Amino acid sequence: MKVNRDHVPSKSLLYRPYPANLPVVEICEDCNSGFSKDEEYLLVFLSAVLSGSTDPARQSNPQAAAVLRRNEKLKARIERAKTAYETIGDETETVWKPEPDRVRQVLVKNARGHAYFEYGEPLMDDPARVWFTPLQCLASEERAAFEITGGDGVWPEVGSRMMTRLATGQDLVGSWVEVQPGIYRYAVFQEGGLVVRIVLHDYLAAEIIWDA
Repeated sequence: MKVNRDHVPSKSLLYRPYPANLPVVEICEDCNSGFSKDEEYLLVFLSAVLSGSTDPARQSNPQAAAVLRRNEKLKARIERAKTAYETIGDETETVWKPEPDRVRQVLVKNARGHAYFEYGEPLMDDPARVWFTPLQCLASEERAAFEITGGDGVWPEVGSRMMTRLATGQDLVGSWVEVQPGIYRYAVFQEGGLVVRIVLHDYLAAEIIWDA
């Protein structure tokens, strides 16, 4: 099996300049190449949601703007996911409907990479549970519970990266590994099984769980 080195999180989910210490793991080359279109989709979809438009000129992420300029088919596909409606106060609100399978693919890929990098756990089975939603859609109690990580008192193995992080505080903000402030953070911990939580652009929250 051919392998190559891949960044976790995927560079497409970050802004340039990239962090100097971006985690890298070895991954199956064929498997890795199969995610590129889904990663491009999520990059552009998130950028469109955050800007409220598929207009390249309105994107804050230059990578997303470049994709929208050259990929008219993807731009039209994401534009079709947008629905505008009038509220009771005659204001116009816009909602976006993602393609959940494509979002799930990217989140699970990155979660596997985080688990392997931090704990040395090669999780090749499908996760038991995957959910994702905008942070703002979580009730206050749900948001508070999501932000608190650390699991059931199980400590990482001595020598694992997560144990080193806990001992030194490296890249940690609370119990979250902050890859880029406001852009990407994640947490990996044990709570019955292995749990990975991800937050993209302080907007999209995700939790991926593998049973013990």
